[in-house]
Amino acid sequence: MIRLTRPPLPGELADNLQRATDGLKSLSRKEQGARARTLWRSRSTLRQAVGARLREFAPGRERCMYCGDNQGTDIDHFSPVALTPLLTFAWENHLLACSVCNSHHKRDQFPRDDRGRPLLLDPTRDDPFEHLALSLTLGRYLPLTERGEVTERVCGLNRDILTRGRQNARTTLGFLIGSWQSARSVADTSTMEQVVRTVHEQPFADVVQAMLRYSTRPGAAEVFADLPPGVLRVLLDEEFRARLALAR
Repeated sequence: MIRLTRPPLPGELADNLQRATDGLKSLSRKEQGARARTLWRSRSTLRQAVGARLREFAPGRERCMYCGDNQGTDIDHFSPVALTPLLTFAWENHLLACSVCNSHHKRDQFPRDDRGRPLLLDPTRDDPFEHLALSLTLGRYLPLTERGEVTERVCGLNRDILTRGRQNARTTLGFLIGSWQSARSVADTSTMEQVVRTVHEQPFADVVQAMLRYSTRPGAAEVFADLPPGVLRVLLDEEFRARLALAR
């Protein structure tokens, strides 16, 4: 999970979402939930437009905003429709998710603290790295806060297929960074561009983001000691950092 910047909506789409919300406001609280679900399912054109906007700022090649591995196929209501029906059509409440994260892990779970504040991390509002530390060698998230612990548990961020995928991503990125370094030494801009494009489209954008962050911290030499020589030097290169700053 990485920090993402949610773009504004085109005026017409924003107006259509607002009109749908206004239609729900006229109903009683009891009626809003069922009507919201019915409206959401019936407004396929509206859903498609929202999905298209979500895919535009999703990490990698339209990856899930939770796990960062699978293709994002679902529009997740961060705060579930059953809990907050008036947010059904709210742009700020929509995230792109894979079917595994959306239907098998998060589902309608939405834990709150004793003051009623959400405990789940929203990557368009929160910086996940403030709440979760990613072990690059283990591919596992280590919670730093209560919100990090709840998010890891509810979204299943440490399931085995994800931890192994992050480990493989780290190895792959090590080789790609080495290729960028070799290409730069001979001014091969075409290969440099190809490496950057490849990294951008890799799953697990959280791995490259963690590598960029950890490279500037004490003990960085030990963290990257098992990767090809020169990886740390490239991670500290200002040009490379600017081109791979995936967090928006």
